[in-house]
Amino acid sequence: MRTSPGITMVIDGGLPTAAFTDLVTSHGDYIDLVKFGWGTALVTRDLDRKAGVLREAAIGFYFGGTLFEHQLWTGRLDEYLQLVRRTGATHIEVSNGTIPLDQRAKAEHVRRMSQYRPVLSEVGYKDADRSARLTPSQWVDAMAEDLDAGAMMVVTEARESGRSGIARPDGHLRRDVLDAVIAGLPTAQVMFEAPTKTLQVELITALGPDVNLGNVAATDVLGAETLRRGLRGDTLLHVAMAPSSPSGDH
Repeated sequence: MRTSPGITMVIDGGLPTAAFTDLVTSHGDYIDLVKFGWGTALVTRDLDRKAGVLREAAIGFYFGGTLFEHQLWTGRLDEYLQLVRRTGATHIEVSNGTIPLDQRAKAEHVRRMSQYRPVLSEVGYKDADRSARLTPSQWVDAMAEDLDAGAMMVVTEARESGRSGIARPDGHLRRDVLDAVIAGLPTAQVMFEAPTKTLQVELITALGPDVNLGNVAATDVLGAETLRRGLRGDTLLHVAMAPSSPSGDH
C-alpha cells in the first residue's frame, strides 16, 4: 500500500482494455488518478468499460486538457460535459496549451468548470519555445490565478516527452521555475508532470517523496513508487532514513 500521500497520476495513451484492466488490478494501490491522454477518449471504443474498472477500484479519472481545448475551440463544450457525466469522470482538466486562449479567459473557464467537477488547471504550453518564454513570475502568477478561480490543483506542463513546459529541451527541470513555485505556492496544490525518470528523480530530491507526480507512464508505476520510497539508488540517500549507531557512525 501507499506510504506517501503524494498523488501519482498515470496517463493512459490508449492501452488495450485488457492491459488497462491488468494495470489497475496489479498496481492500482499506487495510482491515485488516471488521465485519458489528449483526445483519446473520443476514439476509445471501450471507454465506458475502462471507466467502470476505475470506478470499481475507486480511482479518480479525467480527460486530457487537449480534449477540453478541442471541444471549446469547436463549440462542443456541452458535448464534453455530457461525456464527463456519462462516464462518471471525477475531475475536469482545463488548459490553454494549444489554442489561443489567454490566461484570464482560461481562469474564467476554471471558475465555470468548477461548478461541475473539481478542476485541475494546467499551466504551460505544448510548444517548447513558447513555454520557455514564460518567466518564473508568469508561471507563478498564472498558477495562483487559477487557484483563486477555484482550481483544486494546478498542473505544470511537461508533455509526454518531458521536454517542454517546466522541463528544458534536454529533459531536466527548469530550476528557476521550480524555485519560484516552491517560494510562491503551496506545493500540495501543484502537480508536476513527470513522465520520465529524470524528472521524477529531480522532483523527489527537491520536494521529497510527497511531491505530486503526473503523466507517469503505465509501465513506470512501480518504478515511480520505488523512487518515492527510496528503493532505487537515485533517491535512496534522499528518502530512506539511515539508523544511527551508538558511535554516531552511519
